[in-house]
Amino acid sequence: MKRFYKAVGTEQAAGGWHVVLDGRAVKTQGGTAQIVPTKALADAMAAEWSGQGEEIDTSAFKLRDLADFALDAIAPDRESHVRELAAYAQTDTLCYRGDEGEPLHARQVEVWEPLLAAAETRWDVRFERVSGIIHRPQPAATLARMEAVLAAQSDFSLAALRMLTSLSASLVIALHAIAPDADDNALWAAANLEEDWQAQLWGRDAQAEEVRQGRFDAFRLAMQFAAMARPA
Repeated sequence: MKRFYKAVGTEQAAGGWHVVLDGRAVKTQGGTAQIVPTKALADAMAAEWSGQGEEIDTSAFKLRDLADFALDAIAPDRESHVRELAAYAQTDTLCYRGDEGEPLHARQVEVWEPLLAAAETRWDVRFERVSGIIHRPQPAATLARMEAVLAAQSDFSLAALRMLTSLSASLVIALHAIAPDADDNALWAAANLEEDWQAQLWGRDAQAEEVRQGRFDAFRLAMQFAAMARPA
């Protein structure tokens, strides 16, 4: 598609901000008014439009796609998306460790336990730790509490959490990632601890490293999206 606009800007709208192209408000891909909660997010989305050349590259609209998902998919059906995300608490990566006494288990405890313990303190829950591969269900009260935590999130935070949980296989890591003081490198290292452990033992593959970098870029993008969508 050829570029069809010249001027890109942002304007305040009822309930937030939107991107305007030649003075006309952009809509979501589903036809909804694309109103986002903060000027910071609207400005970043406008930059995606400004950065286009003569031919529009739709793959560059990464923030737009997250915003559209929040507005077109999550807003009309919040409950099902909350339940889908809450299911990650049942099999959270941080709860499943290697056999006790093994070096990998010690490393998992070192890196994962502070994150899990912080989550338990913050939300007043208890997670079951599991050594080995046998599944152990999480307490019903923990699952209910985590669903309530998710239900309290905005549509835009839920859009970010959907990407973050998918990339990290951990609801706990994802929720830490949308906190104001989140450390992207530390959280990504925690999410990839087992992969890194294997790489230290057997070496790294260039192609696998390229894929990992792409996933890390997506992880950071979701964190940035959540931060920009958070009202001051």
